[in-house]
Amino acid sequence: MPPVILAVGVGLLVLVFFVGIGLLLNRQEKQIDDRVERYAGQRGRGEKATGQESQGKKTGFIVQQVDKAVARKGFAAGLALSLAQADLKLTVGEFLIINFMSCLLFALLLFVIGGSVFMIPLGLAAGFFVPRIYLSMRKSGRLNAFNGQLGDTITLMANALRAGYSLVQAMEAVSREMPPPISLEFARVVKEIGLGLSHEVAMNHLLERVRSDDLDLLVTAINVQHEVGGNLSEILDTIGHTIRERVRIQGEIRVLTAQGMLSGYVISFLPIALMIILFLINREYIGAMFQEPCGWAMLTFMAIIMTVGFISIQKIVHIDV
Repeated sequence: MPPVILAVGVGLLVLVFFVGIGLLLNRQEKQIDDRVERYAGQRGRGEKATGQESQGKKTGFIVQQVDKAVARKGFAAGLALSLAQADLKLTVGEFLIINFMSCLLFALLLFVIGGSVFMIPLGLAAGFFVPRIYLSMRKSGRLNAFNGQLGDTITLMANALRAGYSLVQAMEAVSREMPPPISLEFARVVKEIGLGLSHEVAMNHLLERVRSDDLDLLVTAINVQHEVGGNLSEILDTIGHTIRERVRIQGEIRVLTAQGMLSGYVISFLPIALMIILFLINREYIGAMFQEPCGWAMLTFMAIIMTVGFISIQKIVHIDV
């Protein structure tokens, strides 16, 4: 293929990629009914939210068609929940379109760099997993930030209850005084209760969006107290102390296991980095590995043992508290 055609193709694909992302992300802020439809689930108790926007929303025709096509698919509910947990204002269709464009972009880039059709499957795989890895990292980072703020939040709620606030007023104080992401999540709980949902349902929706063991303890305590009564402020004080001690111990464990985690990343990704460097320095030397069956067998074996080693190291250094 002539280099001019490849250059023009790459340029057009990059242009379409970023223009598409700009069009998808340049959206107005969701209205209250859209938030309730996505997070509170007006579709019924047994039906999961799919992230499909209301009919009056101004989205592209392609996005609407993709949303309709995947609305009843089994993976749509889980993907929509993951987007909500990561706080990405995207529908399932929008995310799938970005994922598809990412596959095309990586496949073409690796084909241009490698000059071989064997690089296209690798590019497609990379383009498929990169957006999902970003989604997972955003979920994990948001969950860690939430857990780090939960101890202070419980203390604030306990003090507000002692001052005579109701539970809803205490959560509203959290939404005003605490930083994101915990302020945003409690603000959603207050809005759901204000729109007619019960405390138990609203708190369970919060637990669906934030899969935290510490939050599960808090939600269980609030629901039990709402049913049988009791001094909620004292219960929250006990829970807050437990959570703060757990966060402190987890921080100490992360410090002690940091060297092992870093060693795992270095050992796992150093061969990949060396392969990329050799490919850029001497393409013919490393290219033989992608042209012979023996080379593909070696790459497959290398990928398997590297994956097993990386997972084993992560299991060793990851300690639950």
